[in-house]
Amino acid sequence: MNTVGASSQESTNSPSPAGTGLCIGPIALDIPVVLAPMAGVTDAPFRVLCASFGGAMFVNQMVTARALLEGHASSWELTRFHPSEKIRSLQLYGTDPITLGEAVRRLVGEGKVDHIDMNFGCPAAKVTRNGGGAALPYKRKLLRDVIRSAVQAAASESQGKVPVTIKFRLGIDDDHLTYLETARIGEEEGVAAVALHARTALQHYAPPAHWDRIAELKTQTKRIPVLGNGDIFSAQDALEMMSSTGCDGVVIGRGCLGRPWLFRDLAAAFAGEEIPAPPKLGEVADVIRQHLDLILDWQGGEERLAHFRKHLAWYLKGYAVGSAVRAAAGQVGTAAEIHALLDSLDPSLEAPEGAERIVRSHSNALKRVALPEGWLENPDATVQLPRGAEELVSGG
Repeated sequence: MNTVGASSQESTNSPSPAGTGLCIGPIALDIPVVLAPMAGVTDAPFRVLCASFGGAMFVNQMVTARALLEGHASSWELTRFHPSEKIRSLQLYGTDPITLGEAVRRLVGEGKVDHIDMNFGCPAAKVTRNGGGAALPYKRKLLRDVIRSAVQAAASESQGKVPVTIKFRLGIDDDHLTYLETARIGEEEGVAAVALHARTALQHYAPPAHWDRIAELKTQTKRIPVLGNGDIFSAQDALEMMSSTGCDGVVIGRGCLGRPWLFRDLAAAFAGEEIPAPPKLGEVADVIRQHLDLILDWQGGEERLAHFRKHLAWYLKGYAVGSAVRAAAGQVGTAAEIHALLDSLDPSLEAPEGAERIVRSHSNALKRVALPEGWLENPDATVQLPRGAEELVSGG
């Protein structure tokens, strides 16, 4: 049972917006909140941990369509969901309509998913230089073909229609904005919702997100929900985004890294209840232990615990634990070492005001966006994608 916020510390109170539910196709959410798919982060243990704090939809990390069709064991392993997950939501990456459609048919036909999200927002060079991610929406014909293939495949199976959504950025840079056209094409091709990360690929994660563009998108998108993403680090941020933009829901990314209790705060905020005070370090340690137990249970042992170091560093952000503890957190490799580190912490330590906004994960702008040669010449041209466009490692 979660203990974060269980004390009688002072809390803040925020009004809940009217009509806070959200429907994505046949999927009804109690609160309009979606966990963003994050490579190497939103695995089953993390999703289950976040869900234990409050209702939302929790999206699995990205899987490459071609890797599934070629039978890569590691990619199929990523499609596995915990038995407790009520909504099996998966992000799928692909640039070839035929490959993507067949992967969707496999996933839906074998009853492995309840929702599919498509990645048109990744700014990573290994993705965009092959015409994928945030680069793909610039080629409108390819975008339409890819979306149509996925939507039709998701609706053609006997299990019933699985909703497809798309997540994208403002565009490649300020001179090549694509978000309004991307949403229009998605709506015309039958996606169930659109989600806008209100930065360009070039901006990456550095400047403040342009919430005004989310508001603009909402005025242009009439038949399906519009979700906003970018700079939501607290429950109050979520309420303010929805109030200022009119969007139908929010997508939570970096704001929940090392802070899965954000979903508890969001549930309280949308219910019009008091938002609990930030947890003391002892409460955080309890959550870390819960997270570790979920990992050990999921992977069936202590193998590959080194990946937990990044989570540990995120959990400790903002607490005055000292450089020696932070250094030790970067070296732990076993459950015993992690528990020993947690036992050494001062449980009474409090995070300073504003600790939720301390940078976690990505924070810089890009110097340039890697693109295939001639990519920006004609947005309506039929394109021949580079070799390797479909060969990315899942979760990347």
